[in-house]
Amino acid sequence: MRESSGAPGSQASLREANSARILEAVKLYGQLTQVELAAATGLSPATVSNIVKQLLAAGAVETSATTRSGRRAQLVTLARVTSLALGIHIRPRALEMSLVDASYAQVARQHLPLPPEHRFDTTLDRAAMLAAELADQRGLALGDLVGIGVAMPSANRGGAVVGLPTWDDVDVADIIERRLHRPVLVERETDAAALAEARIGALRGAACGVYVRVGEVTDSAIVLGGAVLRPGSAPAAGLGHVRVAPDGAICRCGARGCLNTVVSIEALRELVRISHGSLSLRDIVAAANSGDRGCRQVVADAGAAIGAALADLATAVGPDRIAVGGPLAQAGDALLGPMLDALGARPLLTDAGSLLVPGQLGQEAETLGVVARVFDMMSLTSVLETSSGGEQRD
Repeated sequence: MRESSGAPGSQASLREANSARILEAVKLYGQLTQVELAAATGLSPATVSNIVKQLLAAGAVETSATTRSGRRAQLVTLARVTSLALGIHIRPRALEMSLVDASYAQVARQHLPLPPEHRFDTTLDRAAMLAAELADQRGLALGDLVGIGVAMPSANRGGAVVGLPTWDDVDVADIIERRLHRPVLVERETDAAALAEARIGALRGAACGVYVRVGEVTDSAIVLGGAVLRPGSAPAAGLGHVRVAPDGAICRCGARGCLNTVVSIEALRELVRISHGSLSLRDIVAAANSGDRGCRQVVADAGAAIGAALADLATAVGPDRIAVGGPLAQAGDALLGPMLDALGARPLLTDAGSLLVPGQLGQEAETLGVVARVFDMMSLTSVLETSSGGEQRD
């Protein structure tokens, strides 16, 4: 799509819109030559060259010499800018927090274990204190942060939590905004991780990707053109609520036989209770990786069940790539092997070997992804003014 010519009075807004297109392309693909930027954005090479010069002067991008097909070219990447956002991931048993700049580099990170069924008020108090400490360690005030993103196991559109014991209907965004006096957004942890993998991880460059998070429960997100597909007014159930056992147990959602009744932290722990006693999910993964036959079998069965449900989704959606992350994904081939077998058993998915990949960002995916959302919510003008120290630009 080529840029349209605007009236003289609209040149500033047109330049800003074209700059946004170039920045989004660099965010999506990580690094591109100016020729590749022209192809990715539909802008003319001359327009790309002029805008790259402006972004370079503003400190928003960096350029370096490279070679493509034997010809010299200018490689464009995002600059390591000074804009910082705070990402918080609240899990059932831990709190993760990262200070991240606009190039997705982590400046500082903290991990805080949490007790079972922790209360929202106590946990958010701890989060507020830890945020202030993390900023102070870097010589920053909370007011220096452009915003705060919070990833939760489940959150509705208003930012209230659903599905986490003792947290139902808690308006996390409102509480943190009042305590830290910064803009806050709340994101479903799977959507956050999917966005991070699309920007800088295993799904980068995929036109259509699927992210599967396996841990306390199984969940999924679809990524189109680097953006997470978001539901309409009706709630999206995700892969964990696909029916896999018609005569199975009743799920928390009220339906019978959802994937989450077969593959969840409670289900896996129950399967090894008689032979191994009370194990955490981390214990099960560690034992499987150490060669324990019982734990490897439990993980393999989980992989087969997830793979069968995922095969239906992949057949319908036709993704270029499927990335698997979350705590259970740390079991590696013990989980991914059976998933791959289940996918490959479908006639339309015989190339599953190139389709299924492990996530690249590990337990940092959720905080990186929710920070990406924070930066996405900012205006282009704010990003450029912050990265250039507020200097005026043409």
